[in-house]
Amino acid sequence: MSKTIRVGSGAAWWGDRVEPAKLNAEQGQLDYLCFETMAEATVSAAQVRSRRDPTFPGYDTYLDERMRAVLPACMKNGTRIISNQGWINPEGAARRIVALLEEFGLRGVKVAAITGSLITDRVLSLTDRILENDEPTHTLESSLISAEVYLGAEPIVQALREGAQIVVTGRVADPSIFMAPMMYEFDWDPLDHVRVGAGNGIGHLLECGAQVTGGYFSDPGFKDVPEPWNFGFPIAEVQEDGSAIFTKVAGTGGMVSVQTVKEQMLYEVHDPANYLTPDVVVDFTQARIEQVGPDRVRVSGLTGKPRPPTLKVSIGCTEGFIGEDMFFYAGPGALRRAELAKRILQERFKIVHLQAEDVRIDFLGVNAIHGEATPDNVPEPYEIAVRVAARTQSKEEATKVGREVDGMAVSGVAHTGKRVPHQDRTREIIGVWSSLVPREQVPASITYFES
Repeated sequence: MSKTIRVGSGAAWWGDRVEPAKLNAEQGQLDYLCFETMAEATVSAAQVRSRRDPTFPGYDTYLDERMRAVLPACMKNGTRIISNQGWINPEGAARRIVALLEEFGLRGVKVAAITGSLITDRVLSLTDRILENDEPTHTLESSLISAEVYLGAEPIVQALREGAQIVVTGRVADPSIFMAPMMYEFDWDPLDHVRVGAGNGIGHLLECGAQVTGGYFSDPGFKDVPEPWNFGFPIAEVQEDGSAIFTKVAGTGGMVSVQTVKEQMLYEVHDPANYLTPDVVVDFTQARIEQVGPDRVRVSGLTGKPRPPTLKVSIGCTEGFIGEDMFFYAGPGALRRAELAKRILQERFKIVHLQAEDVRIDFLGVNAIHGEATPDNVPEPYEIAVRVAARTQSKEEATKVGREVDGMAVSGVAHTGKRVPHQDRTREIIGVWSSLVPREQVPASITYFES
């Protein structure tokens, strides 16, 4: 019989739930448990926090919670862990994992930290143009706070070959985290774009966690999902030819169906024939998706094309501040009162000389989502939340939003419902731009630690 490995999801983003990861660790019979915790803005936000808070360690703020939940079962069951929870400090994350292992009495566990993706200090010399607007990257110099390259699976594979039971990384492309165990276990050539393409396609299906098992899928009366409060994270039973059966721990809520798999397959994929990753260009167009049992879907036919010569870089830049607050109206005439409140605030912002690049006053429940595309004949709601936000270049200007909204409590419209003022209703904006760098200019490094 051909070799099969079981790869399970432990997280789809920084704020994901921990309980399904614990369940996969304990009952998933996994060979590998993989965590994806970095969205595009995570690194930039971590850099901002690091600048302001010298005590911030630079890795996933839920690292302790996640590792405490899964380490005992993973080490007991021989499950290896691969995670990008290192954010901007993979070595610090690895040291913390070692400390947790020792706390559990788990000795002799080899932990690898993969670094090299952070290129803030040299991104302007390695890149040329900004992908979004074709401007030179040096135009970002004054606002630059971080630059992170999307590495691929190869350094993870090397760490596994050298005996690491836990691998923690910085920025690695999401599918690569899940595909690395396949490259290692099946000894795939990194340039075998057919198998690596299939593996990256499987990784893409796993990277968003519960989206394959019914999360982000429910539409009551149209697409009903059993027990949506109790989703299990997906597990892929992967074979050497690049096919896989997707399933979940028995007894969990949600479902694994052809439809849930199809929706995730196309999620965030602009061109199904050319899905770019550091390892390969994935081609989903020949995929075969079959229901082979309850909560068991077989995916085959995935393939790929040779990998691109460049790697994508996410460049985080400061782009000013947002001031934001909210107040409420309810009962007959709520919309009329909200419209008057909007006019009052617009005039008061002029009085205090608010210097803003953009000001929005939205009525939640009426036009906040669709904006100017909102139909004219929307029925008047019984209650409305008024959201006020302004984008400014300085925090001082952004604070004017909250100050003027505070005044609505006694100097506004009848029956204004106001939240208790909180200390800071401003936040810094981190813009994310993209560029490309030659892959040979970004070598990865591996450092090992042991409990």
